[in-house]
Amino acid sequence: MLVYAVVSWIPSLQGRWSTYVARVVEPVLQPVRRIIPPMGGLDLSFLVVILLVGYVMNLIPRFAFESAYCLIR
Repeated sequence: MLVYAVVSWIPSLQGRWSTYVARVVEPVLQPVRRIIPPMGGLDLSFLVVILLVGYVMNLIPRFAFESAYCLIR
């Protein structure tokens, strides 16, 4: 996703490979864009997705630890 963001800001880096990156990233961003449309040329969907991914990645180890703790008890 970070590569996609950089390429969108620097058009000279775009090439055939950036189309493949867009095919992977756009399906993730589109549902968020339906809820939060770009405002004044600023697309917040990338930030929202990054925050959600960080939140979920934080929950997974916590959930795994609590589940393992319950099994040991």
